[in-house]
Amino acid sequence: MTNAEIKTKLKLASKLMELHGENPFKIRGYQTAADTISDLDKELHGLTTDEIPQIEGIGKGMAANIVQLLERGSFDGMDQLLTNTPEGVVEMFKISGFGPKKIAVLWKEGGVESLDDLLRFCQQGKVAKLKGFAEKSQETLMNAVEFTISCRGYERYANVEPVMKDLLSFFENHAAVALFSETGDLRRRMETVNQMDFLVASDDFESTRKAINQNDKLEENELMSGPFSWYGYYEKCPIPVKIRFCATDHFYNTLVETTAHPRHLNATIEGERTLKTTIVEKVYPSEQAIYEAAGLAPVVPELREGEFEVELAKQNKLPNLIEMNDLKGILHNHSTYSDGRHTLRQMAEHCRDLGYEYLGISDHSQTAVYASGLQDFRVKEQQEEIKKLNEELAPFKIFSGIESDILNDGSLDYTDDILASFDFIVASVHSGLTMDITKATNRLLAAIHNPYTTILGHMTGRLILEREGYPVDHKAVIDACAERGVVIEINASPYRLDIDWRWVHYALEKGVMLSINPDAHKMEGYKDMYYGLLAGRKGGLTKDMCLNAMTLPEISKYFEGRRK
Repeated sequence: MTNAEIKTKLKLASKLMELHGENPFKIRGYQTAADTISDLDKELHGLTTDEIPQIEGIGKGMAANIVQLLERGSFDGMDQLLTNTPEGVVEMFKISGFGPKKIAVLWKEGGVESLDDLLRFCQQGKVAKLKGFAEKSQETLMNAVEFTISCRGYERYANVEPVMKDLLSFFENHAAVALFSETGDLRRRMETVNQMDFLVASDDFESTRKAINQNDKLEENELMSGPFSWYGYYEKCPIPVKIRFCATDHFYNTLVETTAHPRHLNATIEGERTLKTTIVEKVYPSEQAIYEAAGLAPVVPELREGEFEVELAKQNKLPNLIEMNDLKGILHNHSTYSDGRHTLRQMAEHCRDLGYEYLGISDHSQTAVYASGLQDFRVKEQQEEIKKLNEELAPFKIFSGIESDILNDGSLDYTDDILASFDFIVASVHSGLTMDITKATNRLLAAIHNPYTTILGHMTGRLILEREGYPVDHKAVIDACAERGVVIEINASPYRLDIDWRWVHYALEKGVMLSINPDAHKMEGYKDMYYGLLAGRKGGLTKDMCLNAMTLPEISKYFEGRRK
């Protein structure tokens, strides 16, 4: 069990204790332990049972819980709490904006024991009559419950990618498997998936099935499997695995058909011809041969959504999508000056060691008190340190930025002289997230029209599978960015991926540049650049339209031009 998984378990335990009205000091102890574990540089599973209690902030009792978590994935206190709590009530913890105390009222006073019960309760107007609720909070709760229910059965792509890689490696090492690939949503790199789909070509299905069932990490559901498929689960993976079998000579036909979204398969090419009608005509030796036979330029899997790519493929005008080695720097990162885990020096040196040319540091601004946002004097301290580090680390460069809060009226939370001292500014909304589309859009438009805004950060404030985000008029916001020359962030955190890739192509059509930003709060966060890249590629992002694909001299000139 990883530190992240242990943290999640302890956070859940603290919520359960709060739900049951246990001692606040005990609850705080679990929350503190979870935060302590989150900040550790070493994995707990690599420590002995004698070393764990020696960690500052982890007492003997908590250490015993952690040891049990490492041994069996739970601990005695957690087991008892879960026994005393209906499973549906535990699921209610996923509702954004409603904590254990509110859920306790819904359960103990309202008799609600599941999300479905709660949705009906809201629809019947009964929630507003409970203590601490009103008509407005009932409406907000109903929307949040509907969103949570819609997320059931889905998992973030980043969380299941290791499983995908493990299974692909497994297929590669079995002689019975001739050809293999991930397919479906997984191969199109969708931000969330509800099933792990694979395609395996073999001339001996039963030998292949036998090999799969000999994998200790896989467990078959025979009722859901069929003569040409295996269905089951992979160890600790929350979503099912489906492995389709096909004859070796039909592999590429089947791969194209199972990868693409139906819109892509059925898009009209010429007359009644579609990709789907092309597939059934004959057996093809490659995916490229199928597209050529259909009269299309080959389309990479990420783009096979039926959005814009078929028209471009007809004209042989598909974009050359951005690659990881095109990225020259990392913007929008946090250090210990605000709520980051690592120092400015550590963040800079690690960025340099990864092969990047520059780092854009953008700690939280003064309004974000909860994140130790920088007051004026702290801004000056950081900028002085940046100057010294730039002399030492040259030719690598640190750009001085800030993630400035967009206030309720759309203004940024520093005076003009402070804003003018930065190389670039990421403008983001962090508070007052409950807005209608008019208020949210106007708030963003005001920030975009501020002459100091360089990049619009995580446009909708969404958290994938957790929070829907505030509604915005995407076209109005993108059009304003085009008018004002403001860059739009693709927040690369797999929890955000905001702006949604579905709007990237529109932004590109309007001439708006995108910036792939990890929003990293620790050195390991730089790895999220990959997930932002996938989102950008799905929207058709090219090297030329990505801000941080600029070289150091190019982006230095760009920032200087913006400041003037």
